[in-house]
Amino acid sequence: MSAYHKSYNPFDDDAEDEGAPPASWKDVRDLPDGPSAPGDRQQYLRQEVMRRAEATAASTNRSLSLMYESEKVGVATSEELVRQRGVLEHTEKMVDKMDQDLKISQKHINSIKSVFGGLVNYFKPKPAEITPEQNGTLIPQPNSRLKEAINTSKEQEAQYQASHPNLRKLNDSDSIPEGAISAVNTEAYPKNPHLRAYHQKIDNNLDELSTGLGRLKDIALGMQTEIEEQDDIIGRLTTKVDKLDINIKSTEKKVRQL
Repeated sequence: MSAYHKSYNPFDDDAEDEGAPPASWKDVRDLPDGPSAPGDRQQYLRQEVMRRAEATAASTNRSLSLMYESEKVGVATSEELVRQRGVLEHTEKMVDKMDQDLKISQKHINSIKSVFGGLVNYFKPKPAEITPEQNGTLIPQPNSRLKEAINTSKEQEAQYQASHPNLRKLNDSDSIPEGAISAVNTEAYPKNPHLRAYHQKIDNNLDELSTGLGRLKDIALGMQTEIEEQDDIIGRLTTKVDKLDINIKSTEKKVRQL
């Protein structure tokens, strides 16, 4: 068995003399040996715990900020979907109005072609008129699920701005406010007041992240429902446009025959 001390490196290749003891195994992360080593190690571990707690708190702050930014994007996208719904509904009403006008035109053409046709059309019931919207504008109404998700997120936005006005500017060097340290008093956290405040801050951020992710889920599901409903509108609109195109060609043919 080798008689070398455990601090020596047995794989050192720099020794020119085979009989010379190997070089000492050193690492910059090693704590100094000697009587003061235990105390230094405890201090090092305490500093390391504080450093990691601070880094974790800063990381959850950044995650919370990104979550709120994602929620804002989701709300903006949802509002754009609602606006698009209004355009589709307005287009559908315009197509319905064009179809109604075309039927009236066909009725007048038939009246011109023959007296008998005019008498027949006279006794036919008039098609129900489609009255245009006031000022030509429509107020689109999203599905109830998306509407509720948008309202919930907008209500939360004001609370977020009040509680985290500078959240986007936080970084790893940000510290816990002094008020947060005295406000935390529970046996579930470490006795060190600074470490206890960091743990409390991390828990609060995780709770907010959980709630925020739930709101993001509601927005996503509401957007999915809205897209499915708009697909139905587009399907109806496509069918009506195809039918209107056929009727227009038929009317043009009748006009040429006059």
